[in-house]
Amino acid sequence: MRQSSSDDKAQSESGNGGQSLIKSGGIVGLMTFLSRILGFVRDQVLAISFGAGGLTDVFLVAFKIPNFLRRLFAEGAFAQAFVPVFAEYRETRDSRALVDLAAHVSGTLILLLLVVTTLGVALAPGIVWVFAPGFGDEPERYELAVQMLRITFPYLFFVSLLAYAGSILNTFGKFALPSFAPVLLNVSMIAAALWLAPQLEVPIKALAWGVFFAGALQLALLTPALARMGLLPRPRWGWRHSGVRRVLKLMAPAVLGSSVAQINLLLDTIIASFLVAGSLSWLYYSDRLMEFPLGLLGVTLGTIILPRLASVHASNVTVSARFSDTLDWAIRLAVLVGLPAALTLGLFALPMIVTLFGYGEFTESDARASAASLAAYALGLPAFLLVKVLVPGFTARQNMRTPVRIGIICLIANMAFNLAIVLPMIWLHAPYPHVGLALASSASGWLQVALLYRRLHREGVYRVGPELRRTLCQAGLAFVITALAGLWLAGGDWFSRDAMHRVWALAGILGAAGALYGASLFLVGLRPSHLKSP
Repeated sequence: MRQSSSDDKAQSESGNGGQSLIKSGGIVGLMTFLSRILGFVRDQVLAISFGAGGLTDVFLVAFKIPNFLRRLFAEGAFAQAFVPVFAEYRETRDSRALVDLAAHVSGTLILLLLVVTTLGVALAPGIVWVFAPGFGDEPERYELAVQMLRITFPYLFFVSLLAYAGSILNTFGKFALPSFAPVLLNVSMIAAALWLAPQLEVPIKALAWGVFFAGALQLALLTPALARMGLLPRPRWGWRHSGVRRVLKLMAPAVLGSSVAQINLLLDTIIASFLVAGSLSWLYYSDRLMEFPLGLLGVTLGTIILPRLASVHASNVTVSARFSDTLDWAIRLAVLVGLPAALTLGLFALPMIVTLFGYGEFTESDARASAASLAAYALGLPAFLLVKVLVPGFTARQNMRTPVRIGIICLIANMAFNLAIVLPMIWLHAPYPHVGLALASSASGWLQVALLYRRLHREGVYRVGPELRRTLCQAGLAFVITALAGLWLAGGDWFSRDAMHRVWALAGILGAAGALYGASLFLVGLRPSHLKSP
């Protein structure tokens, strides 16, 4: 009876799955868009209030360390390992088994997080030295980084439990609240910068407290939703629970395999700590702009296709065709949005940086340095998007080993790219050696895409279909047309304009480029009906 029920569910999903995916993607995309807009407001407040100097670099290190661990373990390894197991329990077992799994996973996760958080706070001096060794030559910056890390590190505890709650809600098709939670981080940091900072002896410490309280608020947002679903049982230690052991077993290799881009960014932080003061901030502001399309589409696609792919794999109903079609649909969307997004960030890097951040303590030299690294990151944006789509093709099948092997290869390659690009720039006294770090990240991103696709193809899991080939040709033609027009639109003196003139001019340029890209796609034969999901 259970198998029959699963078959019926799978067949029902195949009938309305496209509409469901599009609706889910719209919800996640809308919430992510709201979060990214507030993220820009947050970064504007930071740039205007604190600039891009040494103190800002200190906060960014204290924030990046728990944020990196969040993406690596919570949103990366844990979500990739927990969702397939939880989806399988939902497909093949009764509700009591599902609640029992939730109780033991949550209890085990809470205890492990308490241990890790306690160690992180206690060992903060060593952690700062490992991740920002360049601060060791400046005792004041180093000590401030240690103090701020001790405030921000508990964020890992809150946000990891948030990822657990969000994974359950996503598996049941409830995407709104988990996607809205990042909004609270932006609101908390904005409030800290505007109202708490003036009250403190060291104003920038307010940002660390903003991160701490944001974690507690985000977790409080999702907890009632789990209670209403009956999936908030008393946490229980479950080291020997079969489901917990499966999640832990899948997590071990997924730590690297699902988060190569984040490790690369952290390695960039280590190297940048040795460069001129401000390098970390320049990379941060350019990375924030790159994260807008990456979060809006890449995270959205990865979020909605992972539960679907996991359910398809667990149900064993026409798996290969539905599995491949879902990946193909996500890749087509990633290409159609990734190419113009990369073009926009590359051609209009300086206008965007100046318009968003070029005020107050953020100087013209800061803007030019940030724009240079943004253009370099733009080269890898399509690759970063495709990685978000391709990795679930492995993790949904509970295959974590392959992404890990590919991740290690790409990590080594990224360091080689860093040495090959950054060191010569330093020796030649190039004006922006930090740009080499962005170029190396882009190169390793494309290498990861190539290796992931080759393995999916060899395993017979995914084949490039005719629709994707046609989409690549159509998007390529539209890209060339828009790029030629963009070269003409990108000029002008942006520093002499006031804020409103910058905003209106940038909006006009981006609107014209977007309209031209859309019209070009229409002229080469692409229609909205071609993007209907499987």
